[in-house]
Amino acid sequence: MQRQHHNHLAYDQFDSFSQVRHGVFTRHGGVSAAPYGALNLGRTVGDDPEAVEENYRRVYAALGVEADRVCSVWQVHGVEVVTQPQPVPGQSWIAQADAMVTDQPGMPLVMRYADCTPILLHDPVMRVIGIAHAGWRGTVQGIASRTVQTMTGQYGCQPHDIRAGIGPSIGPDCYQVGEEVVTATEAYFGDTDGLIRRHPADNSAYLDLWAANALDLRRAGIQHIETAGICTMKHTQDFYSHRGEHGQTGRFAAVIVL
Repeated sequence: MQRQHHNHLAYDQFDSFSQVRHGVFTRHGGVSAAPYGALNLGRTVGDDPEAVEENYRRVYAALGVEADRVCSVWQVHGVEVVTQPQPVPGQSWIAQADAMVTDQPGMPLVMRYADCTPILLHDPVMRVIGIAHAGWRGTVQGIASRTVQTMTGQYGCQPHDIRAGIGPSIGPDCYQVGEEVVTATEAYFGDTDGLIRRHPADNSAYLDLWAANALDLRRAGIQHIETAGICTMKHTQDFYSHRGEHGQTGRFAAVIVL
């Protein structure tokens, strides 16, 4: 990924997404006060609503997108994929879902994160984009591959044409999980090799969200996968981390638009 700047904002872009406007925004350059400082884009975390709206205006200005065309969802840690999203006047979200796909130019797709995994998708041949939100529940239910299947099934994309980007999220050294997550991981992927590691001191389990989502994408036929490899919990100076900041934090956003 490459770090970009616009005024005081900083955001990262995938190297393989050079043909599409997008950004995974850091927490820098906004107006929110602590503990949400500064570019908080979460409307339900307790921040001042006016500050959040100003933060959104700055994000949209950085990428040059039209605010009245933005589509976002109420993220519920599921596997629902919205196709051909359209903004709802007077409402900040269009559906309860964890992924969106569109082939409409100028239709920005926006989702928010604070340890869960941003997944961005782009087919430069069919000119289709997608975005997904993958926590552990979404990961072990295949939100990544379901989004790819939506692109192939409803938009005619070929998996070998699709570029995937796995953005900053809680990393494999920090994401300690319970045994129910281990069981769910094994049930979906068939085993846990390379996905779950055990701490030598107490045998506690750690889930690798990056590897798990990359495996899900590869099984869906995706060959071009770029992983940021940035742990939000280790880099709270740049990104919000729900676990690293004990729940008192904001949300950063990923944006993609044809």
